[in-house]
Amino acid sequence: MNEYLQSTSNPSVYAAGDAAASGNPSLTPVAGFEGEVVADNLLHGNQRTGDAGAVPTVAFTIPPIASVGLLENDKRARELRFRTHFEQTQDWYASRRIGERRSGFKVLIEEQTERVLGAHLLGHNAEEIINFFALAIRSGIRVPDLKKMIFSYPTHAANIQYML
Repeated sequence: MNEYLQSTSNPSVYAAGDAAASGNPSLTPVAGFEGEVVADNLLHGNQRTGDAGAVPTVAFTIPPIASVGLLENDKRARELRFRTHFEQTQDWYASRRIGERRSGFKVLIEEQTERVLGAHLLGHNAEEIINFFALAIRSGIRVPDLKKMIFSYPTHAANIQYML
């Protein structure tokens, strides 16, 4: 359990957000989540932990780059059997129709469970598309189920089934 979001030895000392060394990303929505955990633990005893789970991160560059979950070289990923699907997508229709010259993705999929372990996107709407992958990771949605989803077309979200 996270000692900064919970305290058994000293109940007046809790911290959230930038003041906590929680191991979670230093992002505004994560600080709000941690604040809720602290409030619950203060009011109801230390029952919640501060693991924010799959938190997407974005660099708002041109084009944007986004990431969620594990990287190929993460220690946790090295302990799992997974396949990596990587492709440059500037020649895909959704990219060509808006003149996008740089785009691509890398998705890590656990072999046994067919669950998404990580996703890394570069290109138009990466900051939005990454949320679908975060939902899949956090909820345990399997790749076959994601491939059945019908998205609006021609959007970058419609390409998720080809990224898996």
